[in-house]
Amino acid sequence: MKYGGNTSCLEIRCGPHVLIFDGGTGLRLFDKSWADAAALDADLFFTHTHLDHICGWPYFTHLSRPETALTVWCGNLLPDHGIEGVLGDLLREPFMPVRLDRLHARITYNDFHAGEIVEPRADVRIRTAPLNHPQGATGYRVEYGGRSICYVTDTEHAPGEPDQNILGLIEGADLFIYDCTYTDDEFPAHVNWGHSTWQEGARLAGAARVKTFVVFHHDPDHNDAFMDAVARDVEAARRGSVVACEGMTLRP
Repeated sequence: MKYGGNTSCLEIRCGPHVLIFDGGTGLRLFDKSWADAAALDADLFFTHTHLDHICGWPYFTHLSRPETALTVWCGNLLPDHGIEGVLGDLLREPFMPVRLDRLHARITYNDFHAGEIVEPRADVRIRTAPLNHPQGATGYRVEYGGRSICYVTDTEHAPGEPDQNILGLIEGADLFIYDCTYTDDEFPAHVNWGHSTWQEGARLAGAARVKTFVVFHHDPDHNDAFMDAVARDVEAARRGSVVACEGMTLRP
């Protein structure tokens, strides 16, 4: 109840530009926050297309509005599975009554390979990196106006071997949002599940000299009391760190 139960979705503002990262059930909250807007012009980036990161798509009401302009981006998809096709599969019988080709929004789809640099807007630069997750995932570094935010989930670390792809992506970042599903004590029971720990996130943040470390992607079996304890431990390990809560707004 305190930290939130929706699956992954972030909104990042770069001046007038609106960027959305992942379309889990949290996309509904974004949708509601823009309910009274005259028009939505945004870019939506997926880390990967596992169901918990895309299941908000069929309930994104702005897709039914002709004034909506949305550019969708995704990397690391399996062969013959472009992002348009994957999202289209969610909008067909017997799953949903509305088909992708019947949406009124102006939607553009872009597939890319993790490691590329994309520039969705003239003054927004996004670096990407591959992550260690079943079937692949993409980490993002958003750079705008001399500031940087890194969004790195879902990924699994190898104990004692810092991920060089991640270190290169997050070096000196203002804000580093990381997959902290487990604790180090829990991790051995979840090897090959594709997720990491808050302690590994803190180690990466220290090695890369990031300014603010954000604990993200909480295990749904961790209740508020457990997460309060994690928050205390994180603060003791790396002062000024943040444990993400639903609806939280951060300014780098």
